[in-house]
Amino acid sequence: MKDPSLGTDAEAVIRQYAGMVYRLAFARSGRKEDADEIFQEVFLRYVKKRPDFESEAHCRAWLIRVTINCAKKLWQSPWRRRTVPLEEEPAFESQETVGLYWELKRLPPKYRQVIHLYYYEDLTAEEIGRLLHRKSSTVRTQLTRARALLRDFIKEEENV
Repeated sequence: MKDPSLGTDAEAVIRQYAGMVYRLAFARSGRKEDADEIFQEVFLRYVKKRPDFESEAHCRAWLIRVTINCAKKLWQSPWRRRTVPLEEEPAFESQETVGLYWELKRLPPKYRQVIHLYYYEDLTAEEIGRLLHRKSSTVRTQLTRARALLRDFIKEEENV
């Protein structure tokens, strides 16, 4: 049954940004179940607050920031600190994508986060810096270091 209080505007925003929020939640959590929980929390906050945005870019930035905050909250929960996650692999279209997923997962979270926002969400270093409350020069350094680590990981795999 459809909730009458959920307006068409909210439905349109959810439809438009669902993929972005879920990808970022999964990139931050690494588990489907946690990504589902984060996804639900982000859009629940959106529906409850009904924020009024100046532009599409502002809406997108708000959703990214809330997704990051919800993921951070999940990682800091006492329950999370006492559990050991099961390794799982999402369905991918190619073996190359599977390999990239595991290499990205090896990156420290601060590097994985900037890589995701830069390459998958097409944000600039300046936009990422504003969202993560970091200097854009810090973001560019983290991108450079993340790329170097990925190159090292790939070289390791080739030598094995």
